[in-house]
Amino acid sequence: MEEVTVEMEAQTRQSVGPIIFKKSNCPVTLKFEDVVYKIKSKTGGFLKKSKSEEKIILKGVTGMVLPGEILAMLGPSGSGKTTLLTALGGRLAGHLEGNITYNGKPFSSTMKRNVGFVTQDDVLYPHLTVTETFVYTALLRLPNSLSKEEKMIITEALITQLGLSQCRDSIVGNPFMGGVSGGERKRVSIGQEVIINPSILLLDEPTSGLDSTTAQRIVSTLWELANGGRTIVMTIHQPSSRLFYMFHKVLLLSEGNPLYYGKGLNAMDYFSGIQFAPTVAMNPSDFLLDLANGVSTGDSREDQTSIKRTLVCAYKANLAQSVKAELELDVNFCEGTEDKNVKKWTTSWWEQFSVLLRRGLKERKHESFSGLKIVEILAVTVITGLLWWQSDISHLQDQVGLLYFYSEFWGYVPFFNAVFTFPQERMMLEKELS
Repeated sequence: MEEVTVEMEAQTRQSVGPIIFKKSNCPVTLKFEDVVYKIKSKTGGFLKKSKSEEKIILKGVTGMVLPGEILAMLGPSGSGKTTLLTALGGRLAGHLEGNITYNGKPFSSTMKRNVGFVTQDDVLYPHLTVTETFVYTALLRLPNSLSKEEKMIITEALITQLGLSQCRDSIVGNPFMGGVSGGERKRVSIGQEVIINPSILLLDEPTSGLDSTTAQRIVSTLWELANGGRTIVMTIHQPSSRLFYMFHKVLLLSEGNPLYYGKGLNAMDYFSGIQFAPTVAMNPSDFLLDLANGVSTGDSREDQTSIKRTLVCAYKANLAQSVKAELELDVNFCEGTEDKNVKKWTTSWWEQFSVLLRRGLKERKHESFSGLKIVEILAVTVITGLLWWQSDISHLQDQVGLLYFYSEFWGYVPFFNAVFTFPQERMMLEKELS
C-alpha cells in the first residue's frame, strides 16, 4: 500500500508540473465532534391535516482534518455527505448540534474569509472567458492592499497553475452553449475559490460527471493545494482506485451514521477484521459503497438493514473512542485577526459597483445585441411602417395610435428583458453573497 501511495504522489507531481501553489497564510485544523443535524418534515396532502415529523440527517459524526490533508467523504446518495460539508462551511441553517471548531475556535466572519466552498454545480457566467472570470473575481475578492497590477499577476499565475493556459481566451459556456470542457469548467470553479488563498477548501462532488483521467487531474490539483498547507474536505461519490489511494483520510457515511473514519490505506484491512471482505479483487470505493448500502452477501431488505446495523455497532466499538482521542491531540494554532479589526468588505462600495457593472455589461451584451433581437426590432419596424404608411396627417387619431404603439413597445420590451434577468442572476447572487 505504501508503494502505491508513493507512486500516486509521483504521478500527481508529474501531472501538475513544477509550479507549486502559494502556501496558505494561516493553516487551519478543522475538528467536528458529535455533529447531529435534524430537520422537520411535514407529511400529508392538501386535504389531509399535515403533521410535522423530525428527521435526523446526521447522527453523531466525528473527525479531524489537519493542514496538508485531504478528507474524502464517501457514501450513497442521501447519506448526509453534502449536509456535513455544508455544516463545516458554516452555511447550514437549522437545528445543528455538536461542536465544529477551526483552530479551536467557532466559525466567525474572520474564518469565513479563509474558507473556499466549491459547489457541485458550476455557477459561472457562460459568455465570459476564463481570463475575464478570474480577473473580475480578483478585483472583487482580493483586498485593496493589493494593486490592480498585483491582482493581474495573481490571475496569470493561477491560470498557469491550474493548466488553463490553452483555453484562457475561450468562453466558459454551459450545457446549452459550447465553451470549455467539463474538467476545465470545474477547474475554473476551483480557481475562483483558490484565488483568495483560503486556508480551508470544501468541495462538493468535484469529479461528478467527469472521466477518470479528468477526475485524476482535478484531484491532483487538490493534492498540490494540500501540499501548500491547506485543509481540504471533499465529497465524492464513486472514485477510481487510484483516486481512492490519494486521499489522506476517508469518512464513510450511511444514512447519517459513520461506518469508517481513518486512513484510506487501512480501510480494507479494517472491514476484513470485522468479517467483511470482498470475495474478488475490486475497487475499494466500490466495496465501501456496497457496505454503506447494506450489500455484502444477502440481497434482502432484512439483510441490508442488519448489515448496516452491524457496521454501525462495529464503528462504535472499534473506532469511536480512537477518533475522539485524536481530537485531543495538540496542534499549532494560527492566531488570526480579531473580528473587530476586520472590515466587512475587502473592497469599497464604489469598486464593487464598478466591477459588477462592467461584468454585467460584458455578460449581457450578447443578449442585447444578439441576432434574434436585431431581427425582432427590424421586423416590428417594417410592420409598423407598413401599417402607418402614407397615413394622412390630418387624421389625428391615427397619429395618436402610432405614438401609443411606440410607447408601449419600447416600454414593455426592455421591461421584460429586465424581468427575465433576475432568475438567471439568482444563483450567482446567492453564491457571491455566501
